[in-house]
Amino acid sequence: MIKPHGSDTLNPLFVSDDEQRAALLAEAESLPSLTLNSAAAANAVMLGAGYFNPLTGYMNLEDALSVAATLHTTDGLFWPVPVLNLTQRNDIEAGQRIALRDPNVEGEPVLAIMDVSGVEQVTDGHINTMAAQIFGTDDAEHPGVATFSKLGNVLLSGPIQVLNFSYFKTEFPGTFQTAYDIRAEIAERGWETVVAFQTRNPMHLAHEELCRMAMERLDADGCIVHMLLGKLKQGDIPADVRDACIRTMVDHYFPANSVMVSGYGFDMLYAGPREAVLHAVFRQNMGATHLIVGRDHAGVGDYYGPFDAQTIFDDQVPAGALDIQIFRADHTAWSTKLNKVVMMREAPDHEKSDFILLSGTKVREMLGQGIAPPPEFSRPEVAKILMDYYQSLDAE
Repeated sequence: MIKPHGSDTLNPLFVSDDEQRAALLAEAESLPSLTLNSAAAANAVMLGAGYFNPLTGYMNLEDALSVAATLHTTDGLFWPVPVLNLTQRNDIEAGQRIALRDPNVEGEPVLAIMDVSGVEQVTDGHINTMAAQIFGTDDAEHPGVATFSKLGNVLLSGPIQVLNFSYFKTEFPGTFQTAYDIRAEIAERGWETVVAFQTRNPMHLAHEELCRMAMERLDADGCIVHMLLGKLKQGDIPADVRDACIRTMVDHYFPANSVMVSGYGFDMLYAGPREAVLHAVFRQNMGATHLIVGRDHAGVGDYYGPFDAQTIFDDQVPAGALDIQIFRADHTAWSTKLNKVVMMREAPDHEKSDFILLSGTKVREMLGQGIAPPPEFSRPEVAKILMDYYQSLDAE
């Protein structure tokens, strides 16, 4: 199986020993507490689950600035996006051991324990510089920039011990998996060449066929549809609806033991190219050998070029930095000429009118009115789930 990023074995920060975890939870009750923001909580979950291997905790300012500028920590580890615990609090001191509390679960239970090795003031200049490097823009309207700029100006760094996985295991018990869970399942299934497909949306026919194309062209043993379960932007479809759509599609249209449906707990960054590289890092950590990177991967609005998330692997990822490989995809759509889904770049003789293309707004309108999109766009079983969801919204 492919090695994790940066180490020979996966080193998740979740404390798996029940007795040790119970002792730490008891200790946490007597420690000073910090309620995390959602971004720092999501980072803790990813560290706990082994997706952010080989990191041992939150980065200090020097590493954060280095990663934002060069995609490397100061000691040379390739890493595409700073992993931070920024806060507004200014009463925490280096050397303290503190309980990190979860802002996304009622009662704010302890999520992790942190040994604070550094407390640093981060200037607005630092924040703006990092935002521009990570997101490729400093536009305050960009949802990633808007979130990042409001996290706080006090940076806490140091190792953490993770004690649970927030709301992800309870709300998505059949879908949320850690990187080590997925590695174990890949081994159990006997897969070697494994394609990962990132999604934050329900999958329509074009996405389904893209997974099939990648599997066929790479002679892959299996595909992991790996969906984001964390915070999205307003208007995105909730994770439970997305989960139902994807499972229905897989159950009806893929052979047994060819596709795994899984999810991870993280907040969408909308960082386009940088986020695509982060996706590659943590898909390698979970055991995938290939990641499908499509048109406008992890993008938002018109901030990125359609293939910037592919060219970054040529321009900013040094040879040998990652073992995982990228499957480069174009927009896929149904060809009325060929009566099948094709990659648009592979049909140079087609006009735009030869493809069945529907905007997200148009699909939303149709579903809300109880009109199923054409079967060349969406599987009827998936359309039914989405129609029920949108009509329930309109009824409120």
